[in-house]
Amino acid sequence: MKNFDINEDPHRRFNPLINEWVLVSPHRAKRPWQGQNETIATEALPNYDPTCYLCPGNVRANGVNNPNYESSFVFENDFAAMKQDEIIFEEDIKHTFFKAKPEQGISRVVCFSPRHDLTLPEMEIEGIENIIKTWQKEYTDLGNIKYINHVQIFENKGSVMGCSNPHPHGQIWAQSSLPTQVEKTQNSLKTYFDKNNRTLLEDYLQAELKTGDRVVIENDHFVALVPFWAIWPYETIIISKRAVNKITDFTADETNAFAVILKQLTIKYDNLFSTSFPYSSGIHQAPTDGLDHPEWHFHMHFYPPLLRSATVKKFMVGYEMLGESQRDITPEKSAEILRQQSDVHYKSTKK
Repeated sequence: MKNFDINEDPHRRFNPLINEWVLVSPHRAKRPWQGQNETIATEALPNYDPTCYLCPGNVRANGVNNPNYESSFVFENDFAAMKQDEIIFEEDIKHTFFKAKPEQGISRVVCFSPRHDLTLPEMEIEGIENIIKTWQKEYTDLGNIKYINHVQIFENKGSVMGCSNPHPHGQIWAQSSLPTQVEKTQNSLKTYFDKNNRTLLEDYLQAELKTGDRVVIENDHFVALVPFWAIWPYETIIISKRAVNKITDFTADETNAFAVILKQLTIKYDNLFSTSFPYSSGIHQAPTDGLDHPEWHFHMHFYPPLLRSATVKKFMVGYEMLGESQRDITPEKSAEILRQQSDVHYKSTKK
């Protein structure tokens, strides 16, 4: 028998946001890699690409011309995952195994900048603030539509994450139902708030700040950290210090601080393997169902797939698909590695 060492011994960690566990196997980080290596694009992108359907003035797939936009630009997704059509539907309660119901929604694309070659870490703070203000407007406008009960703001960056166009952009899907992951989070947040009269993330953040082991960046209004229950190797979460429910509750100072921490975190990501770091990111905030949601606490998830280098990624297969999520490198080690990255983008040092 030996004493438990969280940095060396296999163990499970609990995620209170979605009421699930993750298996951590620190000893496996030492295994040699003979698996697949991803191909990383190293070609420098132009400021403007005449063949890109997101660049200013270009024609999109549906034949519509983009305006010559100068900051962020939003349009209805030409290949939307959901439709706005109202559908007459009567649920057949006789079916036990074949349940289905229509889902009404709106999908939009948000171009971050007219520059084809600028991702978040290389943009100026003012440009990122403009994106945040665009997110705020879209959350308000879409949330005010009667049948829209949830607005999901997200970004898929990099071809390895399935992004079909390198032009810096994100998406917004607004729909009539709460998506599964959001509903799980909603239930956990409400249970905690009803019991403690404080948000779950308010108390969790205070506990994280006391230890500091997983904190990557902290400013006056936000903290970026590797969550205790992280699944992806360099997964992070940005949490507001003030328990705001949604992005539209930000003060001007908070908007600026959010832009700053977004830039700093994505710079550290890029510097980690000297590459334009791929990830899926998304904002979790209060639903837009017209009800009060004091249990919600604004946060943003980053799920990057890279594991050992710019060409080796984490796969969710086998045990992860049949048992539960699993990771090798500990969240504490990931946070330490990210903290050590420079705040100056690696491309800037080559100029």
